[in-house]
Amino acid sequence: MMSEKLWGGRFNGDANDLFLRLGASINVDIKMANEDIEGSIAHATMLSHVGIITEAEKDQIVNGLKEIKEEFNEGKVHFSYQNEDIHMNVETVLTEKIGAVAGKLHTARSRNDQVALDFHLYLKKRLPQILELIRSFQSELVNLADENLETIMPGYTHLQHAQPISFAHYLMAYYEMLDRDYDRFEFNQKHTNMSPIGAAALAGTTFPIDPHFTADELGLDAPYNNSIDAVSDRDFAIEFLSNASILMMHLSRLCEEICLWSSYEFKYVELSDAFSTGSSIMPQKKNPDMCELIRGKTGVVYGHLNALLATMKSLPLAYNKDLQEDKAGVFDTVENIEPILQLMTEMIATMQVNKDLMLQAVEKDFSNATELADYLSAKGLPFRQAHRIAGELVAKCITENCYLQDLSLEQLHNYSDLFEEDIYEDLKPHVAIQRRKSYGSTGFNEVHKQIERAKEKLKGEMNHEE
Repeated sequence: MMSEKLWGGRFNGDANDLFLRLGASINVDIKMANEDIEGSIAHATMLSHVGIITEAEKDQIVNGLKEIKEEFNEGKVHFSYQNEDIHMNVETVLTEKIGAVAGKLHTARSRNDQVALDFHLYLKKRLPQILELIRSFQSELVNLADENLETIMPGYTHLQHAQPISFAHYLMAYYEMLDRDYDRFEFNQKHTNMSPIGAAALAGTTFPIDPHFTADELGLDAPYNNSIDAVSDRDFAIEFLSNASILMMHLSRLCEEICLWSSYEFKYVELSDAFSTGSSIMPQKKNPDMCELIRGKTGVVYGHLNALLATMKSLPLAYNKDLQEDKAGVFDTVENIEPILQLMTEMIATMQVNKDLMLQAVEKDFSNATELADYLSAKGLPFRQAHRIAGELVAKCITENCYLQDLSLEQLHNYSDLFEEDIYEDLKPHVAIQRRKSYGSTGFNEVHKQIERAKEKLKGEMNHEE
């Protein structure tokens, strides 16, 4: 009977089919088939290493598992919900291949530590890929920044023109955000590269296993120190979803600005046709759909984080069936952020920057008002008084439909005798940026330093990998 096949002699009769369908996780955890087989190969190798099974039995099991892995990756193995999960499906196919000796594979382990191991191995493989994609995106941002060091645009606060900045400075802000994302995912590896195998159901095992040997076989750093924690822990997955949520938040902010800047009102940038769509009714439309999709996907990733936190918040130790819901959100997040990072990299690489329109935006505004206030303050006037005078001059210009640089020296003297002819030089956007010399500022020299630091960091990592 199917219930006997899964659970042994405790149960009589077949399990309810609807219950089996609802409880089966094979449609989700099939994504961990390779990891499940790799974990089983390492476990069998350890069992032989400590003498629990013979070398010949180990060879039978390992060769059978390798065949299943090859056939699975060729699409020749089909699993059934009646075997519930990836572990029982693999064991069932293995039994069909090599007979009763397959039953020795489950010695000194439980599906509790087995599924935890598979999950660790799955994420262990994906984290380096995500780290590499983040670095590729950062490299493209640095390249674009290098090309636009002296491209001038309005800096915004409250989505209002604030002060002139270098477009490169803006791009490097996102480089820094992604650098923190990289650090978080890199640290995530520490808790992911742990081996729960050997914890069995929750209490460990009476067999003389060697969990450190199994961890080494799988390239994991070490086994868990506590067997209950080993099967209960999903912190590494929560960390991943948290890191992914922050990453997506950063990408969504950039996408929002690209949506604005590619609009007819701004025209600061234009996306390649490859990352835009048209309208079924309006022939003139060029929609930044890629950016909008990423904004939408951000909410989905947030949802996966909240779902796993909600699943975990009231779980008693150790393993509970609720934990079957821990993987789908992680799998979906991986399958979203990997192509998103790749697409963002390509989209930025092909994006056209309208330098002239950006410059025009700061030549016909009041983003140089701070320069006027700083000018007076540098001549000894208390900044609050200088700020008030600058504000009054802005109000005058709005009334008279002109800009600060249009006012005559005589008009400026009506507000302060400290103004001299050199004020007009300070009011130029290029000069306003160039004069900023504080660390990390938008001054061209400072932004150049930011770019060079980033290049050295990226180059150093590349050389280290080689």
